[in-house]
Amino acid sequence: MVIIRPFEEKDKENVRFVCLNSEGECQMTSDEQMYILTTYCNYYIENEGRNCFVAVDDNDEAIAYIICTEDFDSYRKIFVKEYIPRLDENMIVWGGNARQGADSSTKLQEKYKNDFPAHLHIDVLPEYHRQGIGHRLVDTLAAHLKSKGVKGVMLTVGAGNARGQAFYNKYGFEFIEQDGDDVAFGLRF
Repeated sequence: MVIIRPFEEKDKENVRFVCLNSEGECQMTSDEQMYILTTYCNYYIENEGRNCFVAVDDNDEAIAYIICTEDFDSYRKIFVKEYIPRLDENMIVWGGNARQGADSSTKLQEKYKNDFPAHLHIDVLPEYHRQGIGHRLVDTLAAHLKSKGVKGVMLTVGAGNARGQAFYNKYGFEFIEQDGDDVAFGLRF
């Protein structure tokens, strides 16, 4: 059985493992990948722990890592104003230029922030994709957001990330718009 609960300090090492494995097909070097994902996980955990959740298995080990901010302004502050500059400062390349990618994604989210104010990101261990936990993850997160009065949630996926697009299509997210390398999906409540 899989349950979703708030992130706890004891989850940190396993969350890194989840994130690294869920991004296993990326084109970066292993050093760049490790730096980005470790920084990414640690940043959200240390600065926005209330927005971090894990899906855990029967052994209480993380099999999915979830970031779920309730409004666009919170997402923009965390991701664009604080997290991305850390990558820029360290000259890490993430799909080209980290700042350009963030700006492109954020423009789509700002355009639709009234209908889809929340932001969602999910990393799932690949073997669990095949075990059908996607509906449980999405349903539980939707219930969490609805209980807080949020109207909808949006996310962006790289245009070349066919696996990511298939995941969100499968679990009820509607296609909103494609802008360059970013594809926006949304879920209305």
